[in-house]
Amino acid sequence: MSLVVNYLPWFVLAILSFGFAPLAWFVSRFIRPTRVTAWQDKTYECGSEPIGQARVQFRFQYYSFGIIFVVFDLVATFLMVWSVAFSSLSDIGKCWVILFLGMLLLGVAYALKKEETIWI
Repeated sequence: MSLVVNYLPWFVLAILSFGFAPLAWFVSRFIRPTRVTAWQDKTYECGSEPIGQARVQFRFQYYSFGIIFVVFDLVATFLMVWSVAFSSLSDIGKCWVILFLGMLLLGVAYALKKEETIWI
């Protein structure tokens, strides 16, 4: 019985958290105006009238640059955690850190060695 009492606030928080988004969506559907005017349908881009197609094909390098940024951001997070706990790691843990950094350096060397640049 005490287990239920101990976890009751967490259960209530979970129900409120998962129920807030659908509740807000349903309430907004009922209180929003349903009349659509021509002014609301008009495309607004910094005050200028849009000319031509809005669909533009981007080069893959933009996406690869974004992916590389996310990967290096995660690597920086791992390195910060490892640097704090490096002295308390076992020898096997230190070997894994060195292996990870080696693979990272090989990936960077490969990316820089390629003929086709991925850096924008």
